[in-house]
Amino acid sequence: MPDPRDKQGAAHADLTRRFERAFEPLQTSVTEGRIPGGVLGIVDRTHGRIIRESGSAQLVPVKRPMRTDTWFDLASLTKVIFTTPRILALAETGTIELDAPLVSVLPDLRQYDGGAWERKVTFRQCLGHQTPFPAVEPIYTYGRDADLLRAFVLQREWTAGDPVYSDINFILLGFALERLSGKTIRQMDPGPGFAFGADPGSVAATEDCTWRHRVLRGEVHDDNCAALKGAGHAGLFGTASSVLDFAEGLLHGTTASQSSIDLMRAPLSATRTHGWERPHEGWFGGSNCSAGTIGHTGFTGTGLWIDFDRGRAWTLLTNRIHPTRHFDSGIASLRQAVSNRVSQE
Repeated sequence: MPDPRDKQGAAHADLTRRFERAFEPLQTSVTEGRIPGGVLGIVDRTHGRIIRESGSAQLVPVKRPMRTDTWFDLASLTKVIFTTPRILALAETGTIELDAPLVSVLPDLRQYDGGAWERKVTFRQCLGHQTPFPAVEPIYTYGRDADLLRAFVLQREWTAGDPVYSDINFILLGFALERLSGKTIRQMDPGPGFAFGADPGSVAATEDCTWRHRVLRGEVHDDNCAALKGAGHAGLFGTASSVLDFAEGLLHGTTASQSSIDLMRAPLSATRTHGWERPHEGWFGGSNCSAGTIGHTGFTGTGLWIDFDRGRAWTLLTNRIHPTRHFDSGIASLRQAVSNRVSQE
């Protein structure tokens, strides 16, 4: 009878080979100076995990090495790790209905115009980015008072357009979480292994901010989240290990309920599910993953993909905007190259 330890050893060896070939594009990007540094982690549902770092966590004004336990500003991974599970959990308990309009929780949304289109937008539409909100809005340029900025977002007459990926969707979902809990986002429990800030000496630096006039270390990079002092679309910090813990929990059905996980995987459009992206041509999860894969990226250079069919997840965390976003880091091709090698059979 075959020794099961032999099978387990072979499986771990396969994971190691898979990791080695996926790590090469990250190492090349660092060596070529495209990004300062990064951490790659892969977890298999039954065969363990591997995490390795490359490059620097900071280049200016001082240089610090990257470590496997370096903290990262996860940017829009906040949407899928923090906000989406909480909204889906509220729906499961009946606290909200996904197809109900946001005004069921935010009655003051466009309160001076009862017929405004914004008052018809639903929770599900926000989760799937199926609303007419604009892709980008520099909310932070309208002031520094977080409460007034919240009022501004709620009362602004937004210009309607074709549905696009928009942070406004998750900013509003974050407002709903705040109303229902009676707490600000930053007063809420971010989940095990996560926080809404990090020690400057243990975090990957992001940008030399043009309006805060400093290299950001341990404070949120996203301009709107910073001005709002916490929001549902960005602001979460974590390590590769904590991101993989979250992903592994979804693979095992422990991070969220099965009904919530089913919704995270359920298509809402050709490219999106509830909160997440799904495989489509040109997406950052590559072309070798299974159809049962979901993923998301963050502006700071982060990403997470979960292949439920194969029981595998991987995260690529980089500081690609350090010290500036105005540079071609090649992050798109790097994400695809890593993902393709992770999923290559």
